[in-house]
Amino acid sequence: MSEIKGVDVNIMGRDFTVSCTDEERPGLINAVNYLDKKMRDIRDGGKVVGVERIAIMAALNLSHELLNSKTGDIDFGDAKRRISLMQDQIEQVIANV
Repeated sequence: MSEIKGVDVNIMGRDFTVSCTDEERPGLINAVNYLDKKMRDIRDGGKVVGVERIAIMAALNLSHELLNSKTGDIDFGDAKRRISLMQDQIEQVIANV
């Protein structure tokens, strides 16, 4: 079992230290990046002011996404199409390098 270490992360310009193992680190970084993007999107929308309110709205949105994924309300066909489109775009960029 890996040792638990502190990992420094930044969400919307604020620094935090989160404890996790080396195995958990990539998942933590992905979660931080996802949350940071969601919060920045809410902030940039201009309808919610204040970091605490933005965090609550992001938490509500993420909770809604999670609950919908458990009940099957996610359009996986659309998600697959979007992933396929992104893969095509990545392959085009790589081909031009």
